[in-house]
Amino acid sequence: MHDDAPTDVTMLLRFVEVATEALAAAREEIDALNVYPVPDGDTGTNMFLTLSSARDALHEVVDQSAEPTPEDWPAAVAAFSRGALLGARGNSGVILAQMLGAMTKHLLASADGRRRGDRWADAMVAATRASYEAVGTPVEGTMLTVACAASEAARAAADALVVDDVAAVVGAAAEAAAAALARTPLQLQVLADAGVVDAGGRGLCVLLDALETALTGRRALDEPVRAARRHIPVPLPTHDLTAEGPSYEVMYLLDADDDAIPDLRRRLAELGDSLVVVGGEGLWNVHVHVDDVGAAIEVGIESGRPHRVRVTHFAEQGERRTAPPSERSGRVVVAVSAGEGLTDVFGEAGAVVVAGGPGRRPSAGMLLEAIRDSGAAEAIVLPNDPDTVRSAEIAVRSAEAELGVRAAVIPSQAQVQGLAALAVHEPGRSFDQDVLHMTATASHARHGAVTVAVKRAITMAGPCEPGDVLGVIAGDFVIVGTELDDVATRVVDRLLGGGGELVTLVSGAGGEALAAHCATWVEAHHPAVDVMVYDGGQERYPLLIAVE
Repeated sequence: MHDDAPTDVTMLLRFVEVATEALAAAREEIDALNVYPVPDGDTGTNMFLTLSSARDALHEVVDQSAEPTPEDWPAAVAAFSRGALLGARGNSGVILAQMLGAMTKHLLASADGRRRGDRWADAMVAATRASYEAVGTPVEGTMLTVACAASEAARAAADALVVDDVAAVVGAAAEAAAAALARTPLQLQVLADAGVVDAGGRGLCVLLDALETALTGRRALDEPVRAARRHIPVPLPTHDLTAEGPSYEVMYLLDADDDAIPDLRRRLAELGDSLVVVGGEGLWNVHVHVDDVGAAIEVGIESGRPHRVRVTHFAEQGERRTAPPSERSGRVVVAVSAGEGLTDVFGEAGAVVVAGGPGRRPSAGMLLEAIRDSGAAEAIVLPNDPDTVRSAEIAVRSAEAELGVRAAVIPSQAQVQGLAALAVHEPGRSFDQDVLHMTATASHARHGAVTVAVKRAITMAGPCEPGDVLGVIAGDFVIVGTELDDVATRVVDRLLGGGGELVTLVSGAGGEALAAHCATWVEAHHPAVDVMVYDGGQERYPLLIAVE
């Protein structure tokens, strides 16, 4: 095991957070650029969902509250690669999964003692090579071209280094990728006709910029800004295109021996185009555009065991963007829960519950699945956590596009805000009125919490040491103390400083006595204020607090 393995784990954790946030922010822009190979407007969404799946798998095996160790690195790479493979969506997502897997696996296999700049440059080269090998018929002017330019620049920068500097390698790759993206309309006529750059290439530029940001802490220049400084024109969308080619996208996971894959690739290539097959060691993700869906699935059956089969009819997908839902009815509220007790409370109030909480936040795919399985024609999502709001927004946009569901996100930042919003949910109202009332109630619920510091840090309230009790209001640490009871009542007192008629207390694992203490304190010091106490069972926060 090489000496800088903990740095690699920390780097990977930092990258996935920066990158998922960046892709979420750029998703609509990338979707709008999507005209090749099919103008179905989902490249940004698919890349986001693929990376989110990899991130969630990584978080399941790496304890983020502790310092990574060398022993974490192999498990982190395996989980990250498998998560990307299992969650890959669409042509761009499958290619991205192959790139991410090849890159991290190359970093894992790098020899001891090598310069980090060399290791990362070679990993980018390996990722590009693997992506070209995975695509049935590589086409220039796509994300493959952008990846090739980035890896060549990374390798050249590493060769020129006098002092080891991985940030310089990644920066060179990001710069070259931006230039290659600007040239894609000159390489692919369909892009020139539409007046756009390649969507997948744009997504790859976002990821490379995120990697540079994760390494340096600096926000990288956006691709159009990079291009403008070099006087390279970046086309903007001017009109829609009509899709030509096969009518269906077929995707499935395939359990198969590696030696069965060459024949599978050959047979699928005869059936259609946009063929991408990625994976290895017995598990593969297969993507192809065909007219004969049955034949594409039959090839998989004859090669191994296909599962998670997904078929998209491009014409129907376009119709669903504007057509009302057909075989769906009613309205569902999907709520993210951070504890078993909260799950019961949300469930009893009629919500469909998705498990979440620190370290295991749900992906957009999980939220979309909950909406899909509900059978509802209208959906309201309560993320109940600031880091889940983006995933919820992606999920509702995907539900609108794929299912024809009318959907909205209530941007609840805390579990207690979700409880407040759900309390005023009324299916008998119009959808817009229900969303309006729930949003207003959530935003008016002032929220706080009590937690215990696990490491030394500087907070808004001053420095803290492991074991100190921290009081939180609206996501900021505002109190540092030593006793749970004292800090909790001080948080409640501050929240009530702006007035209030109801205090909601949600006890975490082992926090029942703390909630009871605060309830008694409110009754004694604010007798006109009602108190509601719930057993939430959430981890890390002995007490959650809301004042309405």
